[in-house]
Formats: sequence, structure tokens, C-alpha cells
Amino acid sequence: MSIFLPSEATMYTALLDKDASYEGIFFAGVITTGIFCRPSCTARKPKRENVVFFPSTRQALLSGYRPCKICHPLTHSGTPPTWLEPLMAELDASPEIKLKDSDLRARGLDPNRVRRWFKKHHGMTFLAYQRTLRVSEAFGRIKNGDSVINAAYQSGYESLSGFGDSFKKTTGFSPQQSAEGKVVYTQRILTPLGPMLAGASEEGLCLLEFADRRMVETQMGRIKKRLNAEFIPGVNAHLEETQRQLEAYFAGTLQAFTIPLVIPGTSFQQQVWDALQTIPYGSTRSYKEQAKIIHRPEAVRAVARANGANRISIIIPCHRVIGADGQLTGYGGGLWRKRYLLDLEIKVLSSSPK
Repeated sequence: MSIFLPSEATMYTALLDKDASYEGIFFAGVITTGIFCRPSCTARKPKRENVVFFPSTRQALLSGYRPCKICHPLTHSGTPPTWLEPLMAELDASPEIKLKDSDLRARGLDPNRVRRWFKKHHGMTFLAYQRTLRVSEAFGRIKNGDSVINAAYQSGYESLSGFGDSFKKTTGFSPQQSAEGKVVYTQRILTPLGPMLAGASEEGLCLLEFADRRMVETQMGRIKKRLNAEFIPGVNAHLEETQRQLEAYFAGTLQAFTIPLVIPGTSFQQQVWDALQTIPYGSTRSYKEQAKIIHRPEAVRAVARANGANRISIIIPCHRVIGADGQLTGYGGGLWRKRYLLDLEIKVLSSSPK
């Protein structure tokens, strides 16, 4: 069980109370029905001995539980809960502010609960999240021509030395080197299949992975090395466009993405990734067919490995590659997600006017 989960007694009480403040923290599986729910689900609550708890929808699904038709736990999993929305809005409006535990309590928030949510959904504490927001704000100001000293004070820092240390710790380079430094801004994008982590530099999108995939940190490390860049939370035009196009894709109104991509890799990997982007919407190919397309018919296993190394899910559609026998195989986000994406595309095509 995740170290970030509250005690089972606490979770069961939250489930009985339909406590929305635990949204995104855990999911409850009902043994007698095989259904899993959000903490705030309005369905009749089961006895304690009939409940198991999961830190993610993925673990619930892999344990054989089906999503509840009342609370729809797969829909935009990871959305900040209602109790956290005012705080998120405050941070969006004033990223330079510094909030301590006493400030959170003054806003009626439990610092431990806030810390747990940020650790689970952003991989860092609330204090670290605030610090990266301030550095991101300062980096943007400097890149746009502001002076280092003004960027520091406008971003909430009281001393240049403290600003310089924090800036370099976060980005890997000093404020004075910002013109040459490269940053990949990251943002969580909510989808019907759970939250995705998106990353984009000034040139284009370079990361789009399901947030619960184990390979996320590995992929970020590869991008960091190949682009000589640091990851910090933030938003740019490419991330905003990615979110817009993903929403249209899941709504069935977009079949071809037009987001500029930054996909550094070996020449072989890039061949494979280019070939993936030629698979038509709603269609599939086998790994063997992909190998033939890049004129490497003997390299089926290597093609499969390159598919697995794809860092931009959905947009570079590795979900459209299946086994030679027609069975679903090899998808880092989970075969249940692969099935969902293929079914979505087939459904959209079948309902489109001929």
C-alpha cells in the first residue's frame, strides 16, 4: 500500500462520511460487488470487512475491480478536490506568495492533508511546489528581459543570495545563465484515463505520459540528458495547446494532432516513432508490419523496444500497434488504457458520416 495513504480507519470513516476532501487520495474497492469508488461516492456504503483501499485507479483495475457507474472514478482522476480549489486559485493568481503551515491552518486547511495531496499528485511537498512556482515565475521574467534583481523581488524573494541558491538548485544553472539555460515546463493534464504528465520546452512538446506509469521518472531523466534541460512546474503555449487538443481527442472531435514535438533519440528510434505517426486514426498495425515499413523486417523486437521508449503517448500513437495475432500487447500505460483508446477511435469512426 502507498506510504502516502492515510490509515485504513481514517479512509473508512471518510468513505462513510462521503468526505470529498479525500478525493484523489484513495479509492475504495467493494469486495462483494467488485466495484471501486471515489471517497465521496453517494452509493450505499459497505461494511468495513468488505472494503479494500487503493492509492490509484490503476491498482484497483489491476486487482480486478470495475469503476462505479455512480461516481465514475476514471473521469478526470486527480482533479484537485473542492477543499483545495481556493488554495490552487490563490497560487495561480499569486505564484510569488509563501504559505507556511500556520497560513494553511488560517485558511481552514490541514497542512498534513495538503502535503499528502501534493506529494501524491506532484511528487513533491507543498513547500517545494511553491518554491518551483516562484522560480518558474522568475525564469520567465528573466527570459523576457527583466533584470535578475527585479525578477527576484517580484517573485517573492527577499535576498539575491537566497534567490540565486534556490534558482540554481531548481534549474541547474544560475539566474545570470538564464538566456542559455533550457527548461522543460511540466503540467498535469486530466483525462478520462487518469492524469497525464506533460512537458514542453520553448520548441515543443517532449513528454506526455500517464502519471502513474513507472517509467515517467526514467523518461524525464532521458529528456534531461538529451536536451540538457531541467524540469520545473509551469505552463507555456505548447502545454496549453496540448491540453486543448487532448480534450478534443477524448471528445471525439479531433483525429490528428498538430502540436510541435521534440523527440530526441537514436536514428532507429526516430524512424520507429515517425512510422507510428503514419498509422491512421482508428487503425492498427503489428510490430512486424512496423518493422517492414522502416525497411528493417528482421528488427521486430527492436521495434517493440523503441515503441516502449516512446515518450509522447497518444499523440505518437504506439497504442495502435498490436501483436501479429491481433491481441493487445505491450503498452506502458496498461492494456486497459490501450483498449479504451482503440475502442474510442473505432467508435468515433463508426459514428462519423460516410
